[in-house]
Amino acid sequence: QVQLVESGGGLVQAGGSLRLSCVASGSIFRINAMGWYRQAAGKQRELVAAITSGGSTNYADSVKGRFTISRDNAKNTVYLQMNSLKPEDTAVYYCNADLVVAGREGTYDYWGQGTQVTVSS
Repeated sequence: QVQLVESGGGLVQAGGSLRLSCVASGSIFRINAMGWYRQAAGKQRELVAAITSGGSTNYADSVKGRFTISRDNAKNTVYLQMNSLKPEDTAVYYCNADLVVAGREGTYDYWGQGTQVTVSS
């Protein structure tokens, strides 16, 4: 069917940078919005950043000016460039895509398996 696979997580010191990638594959007719969410231990999952097929973006206030979301529509890939990382950015980061599956009506929400980002102080 459809798979979202994230990569790029890891351990980094405060002030450092990481770049997450997420590739969508399978029976995809069209991808609408794509986004990144995160879930820290003991907390609810929250939106980090999202991007429409046309390139419009929105960010959580906590990451504005530090994180940049982008996408390559030809590669069904979304990226999250994370700069000036802080210990409070530590979480599992999940990729999300709102897409149309080939041969099916309507849009569907798909999630990746998550990638751990740990920022040490």
